[in-house]
Amino acid sequence: MKNSAFSNFKVFAGNSHLELAEEIASIMGKPLGRATVTKFSDGEISVNLWETVRGMDCYIVQSTCDPVNDNLMEILIMIDAMKRASAGRINAVIPYYGYARQDRKAKARDPITAKLVADMLVAAGADRVLTMDLHAAQIQGYFDIPVDHLVGMPILAKYFAEKNMENVVVVSPDHGSVPRARNMAQILNCPIAIVDKRRPEPNKSEIMNIIGDIEGKNCILMDDMIDTAGTITNAANALKDLGALSVNACATHAVLSGPAIERIQSSAIEELVLLNTIPLPEEKKTDKMKVISVAPLFAEAMTRVFTNGSISTLFE
Repeated sequence: MKNSAFSNFKVFAGNSHLELAEEIASIMGKPLGRATVTKFSDGEISVNLWETVRGMDCYIVQSTCDPVNDNLMEILIMIDAMKRASAGRINAVIPYYGYARQDRKAKARDPITAKLVADMLVAAGADRVLTMDLHAAQIQGYFDIPVDHLVGMPILAKYFAEKNMENVVVVSPDHGSVPRARNMAQILNCPIAIVDKRRPEPNKSEIMNIIGDIEGKNCILMDDMIDTAGTITNAANALKDLGALSVNACATHAVLSGPAIERIQSSAIEELVLLNTIPLPEEKKTDKMKVISVAPLFAEAMTRVFTNGSISTLFE
C-alpha cells in the first residue's frame, strides 16, 4: 500500500448494517473505527468520532435501507464530521442505494430522488461512492465524483455453477432484468427466458407469458432486488404452471417489505439465494433462503481503491 497518497485507511460504519461493516473491516485487517451514532431525545442524529481521521483514507459502510431516511442522514452527518476533521478522502460505501427506483420522471411532476440523494452525498463532502447493483446503472451519472459500481451477479452465478444443475435456463422476471439474466446465462453456459407481464385492463389480474423454452427445465429467476416479492413469486408460479421442472430464484438486495415473506413461502420457489447488502433479521429468514456475504468483494474493492488498483478486473 506504499503507492497510496494517504498515510493510512480506516473503516467506519453507521447503524444500518454493523455486521457487514465488521466483516469487511476484519477482512481488510483493521478494527472498525471508533464512532458512535445515536439520537437526541427529539430524534436528531448525533455522530461522534472517537479517533483521528486527519489525512486518512476513510470508508463509511452504510446501506440506505429501512429506515431509509435515518440511515441516509447518518451517512451524511458522518461524512460532514469527517470532512470537518480533515479526512484525506471520504469514501461512501453504500451496498444498497436507497431511492434508486426513483431515477426518472415516470409521470408529470415526479421528483428524481435518486439524483437528489447523489447531490446530498456530494454536498456533504463524499469524494467517492462504492455501491452495488444500482436499480438503474445510469444513476452513476448523477454524481460528479467517481462511482465504483460493483455487481453481485458473479457471486450468485458461482453459487449455482457449483450446484452442477442440468437443463438450466436463466429467467428474467421482467424486461428490465434481461441484461442481468443474459450475463448470468453466459457464465452458466445456458439459454435465457423472459417473463412478459401484461395487464389487459386496469384492476385485472396479470397474465404471465413466457418468452423462451422452460418446459422440463430447471429455472433460475434473476433480479436486482426483491421488495414485496410480487413480481418474482408471480413469475415463479407461472413458470411452474407452464411446465418448469424446478424454480430457484436469486437477487442482490433483500428489501423484503410488506407481504414478501408470506408470498415467498407460498410460492413455487424452491430456493431463494440472496446477498447481504441489507441486513436480514431472523424473523424474515426462512428455510427457503440462502444468504451469501458480499464482504469479501467489498473488502477487495476498498483495498484496490486505497492502493489505486483496478476495480474493473474484479468483474473478469
